[in-house]
Amino acid sequence: MQEKLFSIGIDIGGTNTSLGLVDLNGKILAEAYLNTRQFNHPDDFIEGIKEKLSPIIQQFGKDKIVGIGIGAPNGNYYSGNIELAANLPWKGVIHLKKKMEKALALPTTLTNDANAAAIGEMIYGVAKGVQDFIMVTLGTGVGSGFVANGKLIYGNDGFAGELGHVIAVREGRPCGCGRRGCLEAYASATGIVTTAMEFLQQEEKKMDVAIPKDFLVDVWRKNKTVTSKDIFTAAKVKDPLAFEIFKFTGDILGQTLADMVVITSPQLIVLFGGLSLAGDLLILPTKKSMEKNLLSIFKNKVSIVPSHLNHRNAAILGASSLVFQQKLS
Repeated sequence: MQEKLFSIGIDIGGTNTSLGLVDLNGKILAEAYLNTRQFNHPDDFIEGIKEKLSPIIQQFGKDKIVGIGIGAPNGNYYSGNIELAANLPWKGVIHLKKKMEKALALPTTLTNDANAAAIGEMIYGVAKGVQDFIMVTLGTGVGSGFVANGKLIYGNDGFAGELGHVIAVREGRPCGCGRRGCLEAYASATGIVTTAMEFLQQEEKKMDVAIPKDFLVDVWRKNKTVTSKDIFTAAKVKDPLAFEIFKFTGDILGQTLADMVVITSPQLIVLFGGLSLAGDLLILPTKKSMEKNLLSIFKNKVSIVPSHLNHRNAAILGASSLVFQQKLS
């Protein structure tokens, strides 16, 4: 009979943090949540995690819990630190692994959130059994995890695979990292809203009462702004401007993915996160652009598919399975 062992997976986001206790079969048996931004100091945040986890640990037995796995923005697998994360309320270098182990007396492993999602997809999702794939997370920003020969690529310093900060458009839009033209400035939820605003400002110059009012134009005229949800809704009601926005976004994402394919030769590219929920609205123009820009030896070899895991579960499962991989291999 298989021994009952558990792992704790933690997904730290800029707004919310999710925690889950997971068994060896990938079943989440207990969950808890925190508002990341309610804590002004990382030590207070860790105390908040301890408060949420303590009853779960007591219920399932500390001796049965193999360890804690954490996915976090700019989480460094090698150092166990969160380093210079732009979208967390705490700045600088946070010695998270060390602090968590001291607070809960359980071995802790840290990686970045996109890597955790990639591991979750590899163990439990659409990439199960796939040795070579790229996980692309399209949320507020763009993250990625590169798996080659069945192993996640961490690189020399733990920060390999920053697809969101590949220059997609030379001298393009400013990015939060301080450079210009990063993929994140175009293919994230934030980026697609910027694209919509640019398109609408161009449309405004030629708007008059004789022009039929489409969904996005109506929203723009009313609020002088739009959201990523507005763009998705507009596309569902066949707003032509929304289709143009998704095409523009897919063109840039596809070109960048074509460049990435030549590096690791993946079998799959898995799209994950809020923007990926647009499905074929984004995947079809992205695939078309990628194929157009691929080196000939890679054409028609790489599939682009949406993740089969929901956002919360993928990161929790990935972080927890990282612990299982390390301790039980």
